[in-house]
Amino acid sequence: MSIREILKMGDARLLLQAEPVTQFGTPELDALIEDMFDTMHAASGAGLAAPQIGVNLQLVIFGLGQNQRYPDAPPVPETVLINPVLTPLSDEIEDGWEGCLSVPGLRGMVPRWTKLHYKGVDRYGHPIRRDVDGFHARVVQHECDHLAGILYPMKIKDFSRFGFTDVLFPGLDASDD
Repeated sequence: MSIREILKMGDARLLLQAEPVTQFGTPELDALIEDMFDTMHAASGAGLAAPQIGVNLQLVIFGLGQNQRYPDAPPVPETVLINPVLTPLSDEIEDGWEGCLSVPGLRGMVPRWTKLHYKGVDRYGHPIRRDVDGFHARVVQHECDHLAGILYPMKIKDFSRFGFTDVLFPGLDASDD
């Protein structure tokens, strides 16, 4: 188990455009992915992008069963998504609360597409194609934004709906938000 340091908002590395992954099924890529899952699980996250641990590659992981940070969220299958491309399936956008391991202790209301198609490859270079909606679609968009150097506060439209998790959601166990 190798838990990596998660970069925090203000670190310039979080603002970079991530580079495509070009080699698959390597011991180095497998080790990175395992470190990312260890780090995400240790922080009770729903997802993690490689740039959040200082690795400037187009690699995100996500997945959620029961999670104290998102107690009402439906399950999202554990996924490794490399070199992703997102395509909205409708013009419908929905506001929803988001937090981020790189923006600890805060939550904000963020607009996202409600339905989207994502494609990319897994750790072995095999294609992944999924149509998703709801929380799954939100998580994918949030993680893939990291690959473009975007943190969720940059997408907030109404800053009266942005604040500290313990104030907005008293009693929610989100100390590592």
